[in-house]
Amino acid sequence: MVKVIGVKFRNSGRVYYFDPGDLDIRVGQGVVVETARGVEYADVTMGVTEVAEDKVFSPLKPVDRIATEEDLRMRQYYWDKEKEAFPICEQKIQDHGLDMKLVNVEYNLNGSKVVFYFTADDRVDFRELVKDLAYVFKTRIELRQIGVRDEAKMLGGLGPCGRPVCCKQFLDDFRPVTIKMAKEQNLALSPTKISGLCGRLMCCLQYEESCYEEMHKLMPKTGKEIETPDGVGVVVENNVITEKTKVKLTAEDGTIDIKEYPYEDLGPGARERAEQRAAQAAATATDGPASKGFTPLQTGSQLRSDRDRNRQSRRPGGEPDPQQKGKETPAKADKPQPKGDKAQLKPDKTQPSKGDRNNPNRGGKSNRDKQPKPDVPVPKSETGDAPAPVAVPESGTATVPFSRKRRPNYRRRSFGPKTPGGTGGQKG
Repeated sequence: MVKVIGVKFRNSGRVYYFDPGDLDIRVGQGVVVETARGVEYADVTMGVTEVAEDKVFSPLKPVDRIATEEDLRMRQYYWDKEKEAFPICEQKIQDHGLDMKLVNVEYNLNGSKVVFYFTADDRVDFRELVKDLAYVFKTRIELRQIGVRDEAKMLGGLGPCGRPVCCKQFLDDFRPVTIKMAKEQNLALSPTKISGLCGRLMCCLQYEESCYEEMHKLMPKTGKEIETPDGVGVVVENNVITEKTKVKLTAEDGTIDIKEYPYEDLGPGARERAEQRAAQAAATATDGPASKGFTPLQTGSQLRSDRDRNRQSRRPGGEPDPQQKGKETPAKADKPQPKGDKAQLKPDKTQPSKGDRNNPNRGGKSNRDKQPKPDVPVPKSETGDAPAPVAVPESGTATVPFSRKRRPNYRRRSFGPKTPGGTGGQKG
């Protein structure tokens, strides 16, 4: 085991190990280290930790010192100079007519060297460009050609998923990605859908590749005959995400059906395994709605209907529900009978309807001519307290309250010239 600390340069995704020595270094501090590019400022992302020797590249370089306020000031100063050097270098590239694209400029901590990163399709002869840049910046100049993946890692951006690109965020190294990975994952082989910002295949294609390879070994091959709980069929498609397989079955009458099964249910003895699971499910089923064959949606609907049926204490005709016998509340004496019998009268409404000719208030003139309501005794049935129906004689006029029959309008009058007799409007 070796004691190391982990640092990052310029917010890159890769973590580099250095020997802390006797320094008390904590996470979040800055340190000054010696690298192949010179003296660099780094941010500590992992404190003093012991790691295995096989994970460390020997020889392990030591940490020079913990960064001071002066080191922070120098870093910010040269960061500002990098922004000034970028357009100058671009102008020099155009002056020399070189086919190259400038990507980034980096100064080291003490300003003794400046590195220009660029991309190009072919090799570029930039010897004259280096001379001009050295004359302008008065320091050591280095031009480094990088690939398109390194360019995306250096600049960053948002990927097709909407998140920052992986190479900028956490990837420490580029791993090979092939078109075979996209084929095994059943992805559309359109370059716009499987390519990243760099124009190459997305690095995330190799994240789940090991899982797909393992599932393809367990699931049956496409086009192979296999035994299912419903008979022997031919494998049509495998879905690694749902771990199910589509099988084409041919019935005795020649009809073709395609069914989907979990891949564990396929193979020799598939029907016996399916019957065994069905028997176990029937044995462990509870005595509830699920045991009656209801689906979850039907179970909720059945429970709601049972609840509403239990809340209904009476039937529409007024008779008590046999299931709710003894649970109904006694009816109050001042309340009328339920609406089951239309022929029964309510004791508090005995006046004739407004459409009747015998009604003195049928014209609706005023309330002065209204007669007081007579106290009419309500007959009772022989066996109960409910009012008995009123017998209507065969001949004569009977007053039936709440009549819905349409009556003629007797309020219509004519406004012609008055006759000497008094009431005008009628010719006699």
